[in-house]
Amino acid sequence: MAAPPPAPPGADATPARSADFARAVLRAEADAIAAVPVDDAVFGRAVELVGRVTQDAGALVVAGLGKSGLVGAKLSATFASTGTPSHFLHPVEAMHGDLGRVRKNDVLLALSYSGETEELVALVDVLAQDAVPTLAIVGPLNSRLGRSAAAALSVGDVAEACPHNLAPTASTTAMLALGDALALAVMDRRGFSADDFAKRHPGGGLGRLLRPVTDAMRFRVGENLTPAPLGATVEQAFRDAGRAAEDAGLRRPGAVLVVNAQGKLAGLATDGDLRRALLETGPVAWTGPIDAIMTPGPSTLSDTALVRDAVHLVRTKRFDEAPVVDDQGKPVGLIDVQDLAALKVIAG
Repeated sequence: MAAPPPAPPGADATPARSADFARAVLRAEADAIAAVPVDDAVFGRAVELVGRVTQDAGALVVAGLGKSGLVGAKLSATFASTGTPSHFLHPVEAMHGDLGRVRKNDVLLALSYSGETEELVALVDVLAQDAVPTLAIVGPLNSRLGRSAAAALSVGDVAEACPHNLAPTASTTAMLALGDALALAVMDRRGFSADDFAKRHPGGGLGRLLRPVTDAMRFRVGENLTPAPLGATVEQAFRDAGRAAEDAGLRRPGAVLVVNAQGKLAGLATDGDLRRALLETGPVAWTGPIDAIMTPGPSTLSDTALVRDAVHLVRTKRFDEAPVVDDQGKPVGLIDVQDLAALKVIAG
């Protein structure tokens, strides 16, 4: 579906018309992605070709010119971040010395919607002399690039979102989506895990979300957090928890972990629970058992969880604190919203 024609010179390009135009462009690009043909055998061959890269200690070399080159640079980064060594090679620079970046164990991923980009076809021909296989993403499979590739993926016959059907828009979006699909299919086949992904993304907001939750929590059992046994008085439970934190130079936690005789987590008593008990029963609440005000069997995080899991729990359950437990159900610590705010993964 093409975008509506542009307003003629001097026409009143109203905000409503601009918004309608934007919606039409988005529909055109979404339609282009939805119409991309995926042939089982050819796509499987493409996954095998890319899989050779890691098996043979090679790299996926991505090449394209113009807008296709910009898409290729992004795809190269996606492959690299999901476990496939990859770098981008400009096809013109390749013919002027940068061919030294390509080794015999590498695989070339060439992107050209027309499949006729001269510089790219020339690069494929040169690399073929060294038996470097080519994987192509093109429009027509019968193009020169499509015919010369060991495996060619087609985005189909795409109508650009541009009202003149000229500016590469829907076609490059389809190429990007198909390349992403290939990268993630390779990742899935390799069994690339969240831990593997985290190792490649140590920095920025994503890196912080992929850190172990135990790295983010300040309150740790045995260091600055004292759980209360079932049957302890409310006063003693809160005093012990506060004293342990203050001795470590921290503010007191906003909750008390309650454990049974086996040391397993039995409940969680928050400052909110204490406030409600005091409002309902007055000072007598201090002398009652912690069991009476705690939440039994609270939601917990595993000590193998990631910070993103803590963020999800805090946001979906509206919790300020969450216990972190080991594989036996024993508490190892407490993470709260201030820990997450300090990491800048949620608003403070």
